[in-house]
Amino acid sequence: MAVRDIRLFGDPVLKARSTEIAEIDESVRALVRDLLDTVEPAGRAGVAAPQIGVGLRAFSYNIDGDIGYVVNPVLVEVRGEPQPVDEGCLSVPGLWHPALRYPWARVEGIDLDGEPVVLEGEGLLAQALQHETDHLDGTLYLDRLTPERRRVAMREVRESSWF
Repeated sequence: MAVRDIRLFGDPVLKARSTEIAEIDESVRALVRDLLDTVEPAGRAGVAAPQIGVGLRAFSYNIDGDIGYVVNPVLVEVRGEPQPVDEGCLSVPGLWHPALRYPWARVEGIDLDGEPVVLEGEGLLAQALQHETDHLDGTLYLDRLTPERRRVAMREVRESSWF
């Protein structure tokens, strides 16, 4: 379908909890196609529906060339001790800050046929699963920064050319 524009920090859709998808219809299929097209460019690990302006629970991912999606994802398990991991976000372009993330994560959801989908892993995949499910709950990685680091990040946001 199309690579969609990414909504930027300050857009209310990014701070709202997304609605569960009740029925897989053509509009949901189109949304997933757009999520897949939008995550495909190099340097993108994931795109959640709110980032393209849609308040529904779905995201796409692109980890080491493995591209896919999950509808109605739920972060069901994390393991290990949270560690600060340098993190960025397409909705907060150009900024990178250490956010606390678990080293392993598991997400469960469904595909467009209503069949179960399970994604689990460590490293970048674990980080992406946590980051994208956060988006669906209206949480940005900036919300996970220490108070001191958040002050720095918010100053950088205010001084950015895109804000």
